Amino acid sequence: MSAVPVVVLVGPMGVGKSTVGQLLAERLGVGYRDTDQDIVAEQGRSIADIFVDEGEPAFRALEKAAVHKALSEHDGVLALGGGAILDDETRALLASHRVAYLSMDVEEAVKRTGLNTARPLLAVNPRRQWRELMEARRHLYEEVATAVVATDGRSPEEVAQAVLDALEWKEA
Repeated sequence: MSAVPVVVLVGPMGVGKSTVGQLLAERLGVGYRDTDQDIVAEQGRSIADIFVDEGEPAFRALEKAAVHKALSEHDGVLALGGGAILDDETRALLASHRVAYLSMDVEEAVKRTGLNTARPLLAVNPRRQWRELMEARRHLYEEVATAVVATDGRSPEEVAQAVLDALEWKEA
């Protein structure tokens, strides 16, 4: 029998999925896993390097494989990369999971990431590109979400508690 994550976190880059995911895992007494970290470990290079060397389609194929593997074998808190929800099969798989969409507006993104041009999809005019990414992805995040948790102006601890509250979870 395959494992099932207790909660899957989705949302845009820089929203805090990794930080909040680790806090949730601690509070729930389960493991934490991040599919972006899985890809970096497996490939032995950064996501930015994969984008530059092989292009976005190659990265998305690696991401899809990493997400599908993690969904079938991880039983803790799972954080997905910001673009993982672009894949139809991934969204279909997420339908049977508890998914929390961590949302933020562009001003919060600027505060948190500075809309860092080291992020491959934000290399030129990061503020405009972030808005365009969110316009293209917001409905997909909402489609897979069991709960939507706004992160604007909240500490990671407050966001973790909001996820637990939204999913009506009692701490372990």
